[in-house]
Amino acid sequence: MRIVIQRVSRARVDVVDEQGQPDPDFKPQSIGTGLLLLVAVQDGDGDSQVEYVVRKLTRMRIFADEEGRMNRSVLDCGGSILSISQFTLYADLRRGNRPSFMAAGEPQHAQSIWQDLNRALAATGVPVAEGRFGAHMRVDLVNDGPVTILLDTDRLMKPAASSTAI
Repeated sequence: MRIVIQRVSRARVDVVDEQGQPDPDFKPQSIGTGLLLLVAVQDGDGDSQVEYVVRKLTRMRIFADEEGRMNRSVLDCGGSILSISQFTLYADLRRGNRPSFMAAGEPQHAQSIWQDLNRALAATGVPVAEGRFGAHMRVDLVNDGPVTILLDTDRLMKPAASSTAI
C-alpha cells in the first residue's frame, strides 16, 4: 500500500461526470483540521498492511502541541481524515512516456482493501470522510505547513537494514 499523507486545515472532495459537472448522486465530503490521504493498493496488500497503516496514521505525531512542536496525532487534536483512492501512485515511467499502472491492485481487491482501511480508521474514533472509488474526483485542500509524507508499506514493514562499521 502506498499513501500520500497531507496535513490539512481543510479538504473537500466532489465527484464529477464526464463533462466536469458535479455528480448529483454524490454528496461532497469535507473535513476541517486533519489528514488528507491519497491511497493506492497492490494485490499483495491485506489485513496486515491495513493494521500497520492504521497504527501509523492514528499515532503519527505531525500536529503542533502548545509549544508549536509536532507532538500530537490526529487522535490527540480531534482531527478528521479524508480518504481518496488513487491507483496512479503506482505509476511506472521506466519505459516510454505513458505511465504503466500494472503495479496497482486489481480494482475489486483495491476497493475492498481501501474500504477495510477506512472502516478500521473510523473504528479508532477518527471521523473518516471518503471519495468514491474509481470515480473522477475534484479534491480541494489547504495544506497546513505544508506537511506531506509518503507511507509505503513495502518499505516500512521490512526490517531496517543493519549497518556494519568498517
